[in-house]
This record gives sequence, structure tokens and C-alpha cells, in this order.
Amino acid sequence: MSLTLHINGETHSVDAEEDTPLLWVIRDDLDMTGTKFGCGVAACGSCTVLVDGIATRSCQTYLSDLEDSQVTTIEGIRGPVADAVQQAWRDLDVVQCGYCQSGQILSAVSLLSEVPKPSDADIDAAMAGNVCRCATYRRIRAAIHRAAAKLES
Repeated sequence: MSLTLHINGETHSVDAEEDTPLLWVIRDDLDMTGTKFGCGVAACGSCTVLVDGIATRSCQTYLSDLEDSQVTTIEGIRGPVADAVQQAWRDLDVVQCGYCQSGQILSAVSLLSEVPKPSDADIDAAMAGNVCRCATYRRIRAAIHRAAAKLES
């Protein structure tokens, strides 16, 4: 079945069933490998993308759920919030192994787009579904605060 998806500002026609998880179309059909497979049950956050600006687990988001939605992967994030988050990640050397980082960054972008000056509690709540095996959680929180400060200035 041919379906139309809007990903990273482009329209893609894919041949897939409606119950196919978005993750597999992104990775296997569109060759965008920045979105990672972690657990397959939406518990780790490695597969996070933005759907209409909201952090969403692509392993449990089915193509039938995406009619007229705009999907953004790590390859497609742009703008001041994305730039501030990515710069803060570099400045604070957040990444260790890096496997979870595309999901972490997209969740941070989603948070700062909705809550420009988040508290620690806001950050912890927004990032709770993102697991980091390297345990860089303190650096992630600090980077989100730094990105918020940069956006505020």
C-alpha cells in the first residue's frame, strides 16, 4: 500500500502497511539512521522523533497515525531552539557513546519549544522516557538549562 509521509519538510511516498511502525520506514525505507532502535516498546526514547513538534516514540507510532502530520527526525531539526540545544550539547560534552542522543536532543527541543525556561522538575519530567546507558543525565539537564539561557538572551 502506498502512503504519503511528511518528514523533515519533504513529502515521501512509501510502500508500507498502515500498521508499520514509523521507525522502520524512517530507517529502512528512507535511510535516515539517526533515529535509533532501542527497546521497541517506547520505554527507552532512542527512537524519538517530533510529530507536529511533540516528542514521540517512533517504534510505537504507526503510519496510520500520521495523516497530515509533520515528522522531524534528528537529520531535519532546524531553527534557534535546535541550534541552542545542539551547541549546549557540544559545549558541555554531553555525549559519551551517543546511541541515545538523537532521542535526547529531540526531547530537549520539544521541551524548550513548549517551556522556554524549564525548571529541573520540568526537565526531569520531559526527559523521563529517555534512557542513557552512560548516565549523562546531569550533563543533559545542564545542557538544557544552558540552551534555555542562550535562547533567553
